[in-house]
Amino acid sequence: MKAVLCESYGPPENLVVRDIESLIPARDEVIIQVKASGLNFPDTLIIEGKYQFQPEMPFSPGGEVAGIVKSVGQDVTHLKEGDRVMAGTGWGGFAEEVRGKASNVFLIPDSISFVQCAATMMTFGTSYHALVNRAELKAGETLMVLGASGGVGTAAIQIGKTLGAKVIAAASTGEKLNYCRSLGADLTINYSKEDLKKQAKVLTDGKGVDVIYDPIGDKFTEPALRAISWKGRYLVVGFAAGDIPKIPLNLPLLKGCSIVGVFWGGFFRNEPEVNAKNFKTIVKWLEEGTVVAKVHKEYALENVAKAMNELTSKKVMGKIVFVP
Repeated sequence: MKAVLCESYGPPENLVVRDIESLIPARDEVIIQVKASGLNFPDTLIIEGKYQFQPEMPFSPGGEVAGIVKSVGQDVTHLKEGDRVMAGTGWGGFAEEVRGKASNVFLIPDSISFVQCAATMMTFGTSYHALVNRAELKAGETLMVLGASGGVGTAAIQIGKTLGAKVIAAASTGEKLNYCRSLGADLTINYSKEDLKKQAKVLTDGKGVDVIYDPIGDKFTEPALRAISWKGRYLVVGFAAGDIPKIPLNLPLLKGCSIVGVFWGGFFRNEPEVNAKNFKTIVKWLEEGTVVAKVHKEYALENVAKAMNELTSKKVMGKIVFVP
């Protein structure tokens, strides 16, 4: 089978496409024939040795896939050959086959395309976990989403609206903010032109934001935190803008707020039953059309370097998906 391989840490141009042996499942695994796989920011970090965990070399990046079950391990009882599924894999997804831990592989209905599901797993899994399990976002609260036009940002906007929150989308261009409005964002902040803290306070009539969803970090975190409400919840999702920020701890003290870590990879490994419950809701919403995974562009595996460079250019709105 064909796979994108990282054989040494470095930029996307170092990745190679090779033919390798087909996979055999362990007792608690399934092997999935990949029909589509989603590209996420962590994929650009893992190939440079900068992510929270690193698989053994050589490995294929790609943490979310959709496809057809090819074979199942002997302990797997809820899945069978031929099932249509979506899966979070951590890595290995940029290939024609991938192994998935059965507890993080979920059946999908015929009415949802493989591309749609591949664009959903990590982004909606992360955002649902963040807003429901970690922040306990309530109807009527205000949610501010940083990096709102990206993959997890667009998922957070839609989930926030579905949960009944007022959503403020923050992004770097007018085009991105118009895109966020089309997804349901109520209010917007252009943080390349506007003062993030000041504008967030204005839009909340001085009260501050109840929940802040931050997948970008860097220079945006502290001004956003300064705009949080009393007993607000600040969700640390990632650092796509660059540096990991250092926060003055007097801010959560004075605000009475919580800074909450969100690591979906750790969550689905440690709490598979709760993650499975989350995905029952997400798949139901997808089937109903309540939420939609927005696809920016589809690529073949051979164009992995071009796709990754497009993602890191900060011009992507929604998700890039590979179709082997």
